[in-house]
Amino acid sequence: MKQYLKIDEWSIIEESFDPQTQEISESVFSIGNGYMGGRANFEEQYSGHSLQGSYMAGVYYPDKTRVGWWKNGYPEYFAKVLNSTNWIGINIDIDGTPLDLAACTVSEFRRELNMKEGTLSRSFTAVTADGKEVRVDSLRIVSMARREIGAIRYSISPVNFAGELTITPYLDGDIKNKDANYDEKFWNEVEKKGGPDGGHLTLKTKKLDFHVTSAYLFDILLNGEKLASEAVTIEEEKYVASKVSFPVKSGDQVVIYKYAANVTSRNHGLGQLVEAAETALHSAREAGFATLLTEQAEAWKDKWKESDIIIEGDVSAQQAIRFNIFQLNQTYTGEDDRLNIGPKGFTGEKYGGSTYWDTEAYCVPFYLSTADSSIARNLLIYRYKHLEKAKENARKLGFKKGALYPMVTMNGEECHNEWEITFEEIHRNGAIAYAIYNYVNYTGDQAYLGQYGLEVLVEISRFWEERVHYVPHKDKYVMLGVTGPNEYENNVNNNWYTNRMASWTMEYTLEALKYLQENESARYAELVDKLELAEDETAKWNDIIAKMYYAADEELGIFLQQDGFLDKEIIQVKDVLPENLPLNQKWSWDRILRSCFIKQADVLQGLYFLGDRYDLETKKRNFDFYEPITVHESSLSPCIHAILACELGYKEKAYEMYLRTSRLDLDNYNNDTEDGCHTTSMAGTWMSIVHGFGGLRVQADRLILNPSNPGHWTAYSFKIMFRGSRLKVSVTDVQVTVVNETDIPASITIFGKDYTVNGLSSVTAEGSSVTV
Repeated sequence: MKQYLKIDEWSIIEESFDPQTQEISESVFSIGNGYMGGRANFEEQYSGHSLQGSYMAGVYYPDKTRVGWWKNGYPEYFAKVLNSTNWIGINIDIDGTPLDLAACTVSEFRRELNMKEGTLSRSFTAVTADGKEVRVDSLRIVSMARREIGAIRYSISPVNFAGELTITPYLDGDIKNKDANYDEKFWNEVEKKGGPDGGHLTLKTKKLDFHVTSAYLFDILLNGEKLASEAVTIEEEKYVASKVSFPVKSGDQVVIYKYAANVTSRNHGLGQLVEAAETALHSAREAGFATLLTEQAEAWKDKWKESDIIIEGDVSAQQAIRFNIFQLNQTYTGEDDRLNIGPKGFTGEKYGGSTYWDTEAYCVPFYLSTADSSIARNLLIYRYKHLEKAKENARKLGFKKGALYPMVTMNGEECHNEWEITFEEIHRNGAIAYAIYNYVNYTGDQAYLGQYGLEVLVEISRFWEERVHYVPHKDKYVMLGVTGPNEYENNVNNNWYTNRMASWTMEYTLEALKYLQENESARYAELVDKLELAEDETAKWNDIIAKMYYAADEELGIFLQQDGFLDKEIIQVKDVLPENLPLNQKWSWDRILRSCFIKQADVLQGLYFLGDRYDLETKKRNFDFYEPITVHESSLSPCIHAILACELGYKEKAYEMYLRTSRLDLDNYNNDTEDGCHTTSMAGTWMSIVHGFGGLRVQADRLILNPSNPGHWTAYSFKIMFRGSRLKVSVTDVQVTVVNETDIPASITIFGKDYTVNGLSSVTAEGSSVTV
C-alpha cells in the first residue's frame, strides 16, 4: 500500500507523475454523471500502461462464457459493461513528435479531482526527447446538468522553442474491453462523418443491437484569438478526427475547447441518434465552457446540500467520506429505473458492470437517506421488473416454483460463470427481500407492498420453501450446499446467515400478507388470485420458520457460520505472517478453503440486518469470535464491522474499520484499485458513519439516533432525508443537535428520549453517552 495522494478536504490531488501508479490514478480520478462516465485517461496519447475506459450506463454485451468445464445450468454469457467510444482524445504533435508522457521528462505534474464542483484538472511541464519543453493545463467535466455532454479545455504553451504544433481531436471507437473473454472487439461501425470543426461516429454492438452515437465540436484559440487554420478531416475504421497544424513560438498559449455528446438507442430512436447528439452538442458549444462549468458547480452544490458529511479534526477521514459520496452520486442518479449500480461504477470493467446483491445490501440505505424516496424505489422496481426472469432462473436450476434472483445480471438473467456463486450463493434472495422491508420501514410507503413488493416476497419465499428440506430425526429444516457471504467457504451446509435470512423472508412475507388483508383487502384478494397462493403454502412457511435449523455452539455462545466450522484450526489474522496477506493473492484456493479465515461479514452481516432481534451480549460474543479471524479481503466487509463495533462501544476498532472502508481505494488497501474503484462498498462507508457512529435506525415510524464520537474527531455532522424532512445531525463529545432544514416536522428519538423537530427548528440532546 502506497499513499501518494495528498490529503485535502475537498479534493483528490496527485503532485507527481509516476507511471507505476497511473492505472490506480485512472480509477481514483474517474468522473461520471449517472448516464455516462470514464476513467481519468490522458487526453493526449500515452504509450505507458493504461486501462482506457469510457462507459455508457445500461449499454452492455453478452460475452460468451469461458469455463474449463461446462456444468448444466451455467449461463451462456457473462454480461459486460462496454468500453465505449473514446471521446476525450486530443493528440498533440510537436514538430512531428507526439506528446507522450511515457516518452518525455515530466515535471510539475499535478492532477486534481475537485469533488466540490465536479471537475478533473491536470497540469504538467514536459520535455520531449529532442529538448522541446511545453506547459499543459487541462480541465474536464462530465456534465451533471446536461447528461449527454462532456467538455474539455486543454491549454498548451511552448516554453523554449518555435515550431509546428499539430492538434488532432478525435473519436475512437476501435476499442475493446480488457476483460473480453475471447479478446473480441464488441462494436461494429454504422456510420461516421467528419467536418471542418468536428464530426460524429455511430457504433452498434455485435449482439443486442445497442447503438451509440458520439459527436464532437472543437475550437482552437491562439493567444486568445480563434485560429483560422483549416482542419484536415481523417476518417478511418471506427475513427474520425480533425487535424490542425500551425506555427507557434515560445510564450504562445494555445487553448483547445472540445465538446462531446454521447447518445444511445436506450433513449433515442435509431434514426434520431445523430440529430439528438448534434442538438445537444451545439447547445453546449453555444453555451460555452464557462457556462458548463457554472452549471456543473451548481448541480454539485445541490448534491452536497443533500448528502455531505462534515468531519472536524481529521482531514484524512473527511477526504475519504467525501470521495465515497462523490463517486456514489456520479454513478447513480436514480431517474431511470432500468439502471442499477455496478460494483465499479464508471471506474473500470471488473465484475462486468453488472448488478450484484451489493445494491440491496449496501446502496439502498445511502439513497434512502440522501435523496428523494423515489430514487431508492426505482432500485426496487428494477428487481420487480426482473421477477419473471428470476422465476426462469429458478426453473433452469431445477426448481418447480419460486424465484431465484441472479447473483450477477444486466437484464434479470443470471450471467455469472463461477459455479460456487451461480449455483450456491443464493443468499442474494434474502438481500432483495430485506431491501423491500428496509424501504417500507424507512419511508412508510406501505403502498409499495401491494403495488410491487408482495409479489417479489412471495416468489422468494416459495424458492426458500423448495430449497430447504425436512430432516425427520432432527425435526428441523436444513439447507445444504450453499455459499454464504463469506466466499472463502464453498458448498457448505447450513450457513447461518442464509438459513436465517430465508426464515426471516418468510416471516416478513407473512406480515406483508396480513397487512394487505387488513388494510387493502381488494388488492390482497387480487394478488392471492394472481399468485395462486394457497393456505398450505403459508402453513408450510410457518412450519419452516418454527423449525429452521441454525448451527450454534452453546459453550462459546455463538452462531456457527456453518456446520462443522469449529472443526477448523482457529487462528487469528494477527498471527498470520504479513507476507501471506492478502490471502487471495498469496495462498492457493485449496488452502484458503481449508482455513478458518473469513473474507467478509457473514454471521455478522445477519446480526446487522436483523439487529433488533438480538441483544448486545449476543452481538458481542459473535463479534469477538469472528472479527479477529476476518481478513476483510472483500470491500464489503469493513463497513459492517465498523457499524457493529460502534454499537458495542469498540471505539478504536470502529475507527480502524471506518478508515479501512473509506480509504480502501485512496490507499489501495487490497492492491486492486487499478481495476476500478469499489463503488458499491462506498455506500457501506456512508453507512459506517450514519448507521455506525450516528447510530441511525428506524423503528415504529421514528428515526432513532444513538450517536457516538470516535475520539479522533472533534465533531461531525451528516444529512439525512426522512419522510420529507431533511435533517442535519451534528455530534460533539457532549451533545447532539438536530436541525430540520425543511418545514416538515420529524419524529425522532435520541438516546431513548422522544422529540419532535418542527419545521425550520432544532433540538439538542446532551449526555455523557454521546462518547463511546
